[in-house]
Amino acid sequence: MSLRHGRPYLAIPGPSVLPDQVLQAMQCPAPDIYGPGMPRLVQGIVDDLRAVARTTQNVALYIANGHGAWEAALANTCCRGDKVLVLATGAFGHGWAGRAQAMGLEARVMDFGKRAGAEADRVAERLRADRTHEIRAVLAVQTDTASSARTDIAALRAALDAAGHPALLMVDSIAALACERMEMDAWGVDVLLAASQKGLMTPPGLAFVFFSERAARCGGDLVSPYWDWTLRANPEEFWHYFGGTAPTHHLFALRAALDLLMEEGLTHALDRHARLARAVWAAVGVWGEGGEMRPNIPDPAARSHAVTTLHLGAPNGTALRDWLEINTGVTLGIGLGMAAPGDPAFHGYFRLAHMGHVNAYMVLGALGAIETGLRALGISHGAGALDAAAQVMAGV
Repeated sequence: MSLRHGRPYLAIPGPSVLPDQVLQAMQCPAPDIYGPGMPRLVQGIVDDLRAVARTTQNVALYIANGHGAWEAALANTCCRGDKVLVLATGAFGHGWAGRAQAMGLEARVMDFGKRAGAEADRVAERLRADRTHEIRAVLAVQTDTASSARTDIAALRAALDAAGHPALLMVDSIAALACERMEMDAWGVDVLLAASQKGLMTPPGLAFVFFSERAARCGGDLVSPYWDWTLRANPEEFWHYFGGTAPTHHLFALRAALDLLMEEGLTHALDRHARLARAVWAAVGVWGEGGEMRPNIPDPAARSHAVTTLHLGAPNGTALRDWLEINTGVTLGIGLGMAAPGDPAFHGYFRLAHMGHVNAYMVLGALGAIETGLRALGISHGAGALDAAAQVMAGV
């Protein structure tokens, strides 16, 4: 007998939970892409994406995932042989560095480990040492989805300014946008990357690159016609938005998702994510008092509000994940990037997402399922975790 029969809960950090309104928006016939409706739809989407990123800058839309956004950002701003400084706080920082290297750039990695965000003081020191300004761009991941480390982007801009360095500041906000605060203009971000499948509550397949006029003037020589952001950001005809046929039903889905976000209010959505995250941390803290459970990021100020990476010790992390999926219908994320898949330590980690279309009862339900799994598997843990989470949810 299994308790999983019912609506499953995918609590992984992307693709995130899809709202019913988003699914329903896609259930319609193909539209006329040559009529006036689609251009109006996309312009409204662009306006709302700017509002979410808190920017008035250019926006380029791509039929791609986040890896495509990585390439688009580099191809439009860098030339072969350029040096980029990559601030790695987990697997995705290293992934972006690898993509840069494969494109013919020289990626210099500052590795901050997997348990903290990038340290602005160290970045400023590194940039001061670059007296000839060889570094073309600084690449940072706001929330590394693997480690759940969060980097202070405003502090990075202050570090560049303090060093007097002209490098572009590029930020991967794929796992953070609409979950964490982002102030592209106020924080001086030159290039901002996002994608549809996390805080924006839309199926994977759309990527967004916001870029300043300073970045637009860089004119990288790696760009091909498809990845060129010039016409995408300033389309003369509708098909220029996507370099060809528009992803119509993804756009319908994104429109519905943005409507939900705007109805809630961006400030309220960010506050919701913050409280859900704190509830998870409260539960984990109590479990850890009587066992090995701990958040991967020790400092709460450096923890993501979108996902929490947890350590339970091998093989208990994987054992708990497997038990929950089979017996409760809750799917947690694997310990991506925390250890090599062949390393026994890999099975000591798992991830709990709290991003996008997620509310109190969903998170409390996931926490309740986790406690059930801990008991069923005989894994040591402290008592009272759900009470601690409920107190946070209640605001007391």
